[in-house]
Amino acid sequence: MTDVARARRLADRIKVVVAETVERGVKDPRLGFVTFTDARVTPDLREATLYYTVLGDDTALADTAAALESAKGVLRAEIGRQCRLRHTPSLTFNADRVPETADHIEALVRQAREQDARVAAAAATALPAGEADPYRRPAEDDEA
Repeated sequence: MTDVARARRLADRIKVVVAETVERGVKDPRLGFVTFTDARVTPDLREATLYYTVLGDDTALADTAAALESAKGVLRAEIGRQCRLRHTPSLTFNADRVPETADHIEALVRQAREQDARVAAAAATALPAGEADPYRRPAEDDEA
């Protein structure tokens, strides 16, 4: 039996424990300004995936990824100590690309707004191709 609610609660607790441990307990100089955005635990509670963002460029991201991989044992031990689980889940760290994706979406929205403004400007000065009122009216046809 899998308890999804328990897995969700454990994922939230793991995210908090890892964030506190990285902030206070891991003294790796390669570790940059890291923020854990999400944590997910499999329903059998055997594997945990943590998503993180790093402030800085690609080298800071690579250095932080290496620091998290080297601190994986310390973090897992702290999770086991604080969460009191029979089996401490194995950890996987994935860089969350939310800021880059958000910048890309903002650029696309900006481009769409500019194109809409060009179309609206062209529509404001446009004239109809035929008559002003292209529909025939039966009453007018009978009188003519």
